[in-house]
Amino acid sequence: MALQKRGDTYHYHFWVAGKRYRGSTKQTSLAAARRVESLLVAQAEQKGEIVLSKRSPFLREFSEKFLDWVNNKSGLQQRTKEYYANGWRLLAETDIAGMRMSEIARDDALSLTFPGGAANHNNALRTLRRMLGKAEEWKILRAAPKIKLVQEKPRSRVIDEAIEAKLRPFCDQNLKDVLMIMRDTGMRNRKEVFLMRWEHVDWTNNLYFVYESKTPKGRRFVPISPRVRRALEARHAKQKKPKAGWVFPARRGKSEHLTSLHKQFAKVRKQAGLPDDLVLYCARHGFGTEMYRETKNLFAVMQVMGHTAVTTTMKYQHQGIEEIAKVASRRTQ
Repeated sequence: MALQKRGDTYHYHFWVAGKRYRGSTKQTSLAAARRVESLLVAQAEQKGEIVLSKRSPFLREFSEKFLDWVNNKSGLQQRTKEYYANGWRLLAETDIAGMRMSEIARDDALSLTFPGGAANHNNALRTLRRMLGKAEEWKILRAAPKIKLVQEKPRSRVIDEAIEAKLRPFCDQNLKDVLMIMRDTGMRNRKEVFLMRWEHVDWTNNLYFVYESKTPKGRRFVPISPRVRRALEARHAKQKKPKAGWVFPARRGKSEHLTSLHKQFAKVRKQAGLPDDLVLYCARHGFGTEMYRETKNLFAVMQVMGHTAVTTTMKYQHQGIEEIAKVASRRTQ
């Protein structure tokens, strides 16, 4: 086998069973050209002939066809549709979205990184795997690469009052307010807190309406604690046009609102001397744990957190052994 670059593209030249095959791989990348060449050799060995198909679509182009199938033709449950929609949202922000589907290999998937934990990572990888699988089924790809998921470990940490106290001295105002709101309302950071708007604040009843969320169930009212109200009032007073608009506006970016605090939190966490597996989302876990501990009302906690199933809410429970130890301590004889 041999590859030779002519102009911007690589051309293949190899022999199989005494027959010579040569032509253009239509690829400008050596790695992609090698993948095409290997596929052509395999086809020649199996069928005795090869047909170099037209160039496959970019993943971003294919996403329109895929999401149309997900939403209108697949018969999938609503939760599954939302899962794939969120998976594509994550993939759309990576370089792989701009790659041709025939060029996407297992190593490309392994190199992807996403904000959040392993569950978020696997959401994107499962979506990519399904997209490539459908492309193969629809004869757009000859063979989809095998994509391995990452190992998911349940979060074992929460941000409670003590952890928040350690973090706060190193936080700027945005991070301080977001951390407080997550701890007191249970809202998700990226998909809910960052998207807060003034017109959805009910000052009279100390409530906030979550108008945009991960799922339809996520559209809900959450309580505003006294300290969160004070923080919102301070932000409201400083903004020039506070009647409508973003609670966390951003000067840069097309969205015009805050989109990430990942780097800031990592820096603050290090300054506070806290472990690397503590992430901002742990504040939501702290809310779920503390609210159930105080109320013993799992259904109410499920509702205010925007969950559709009790089993999901139970993942946010990180209860200690204090209550068990208290009962055990009374058994003196």
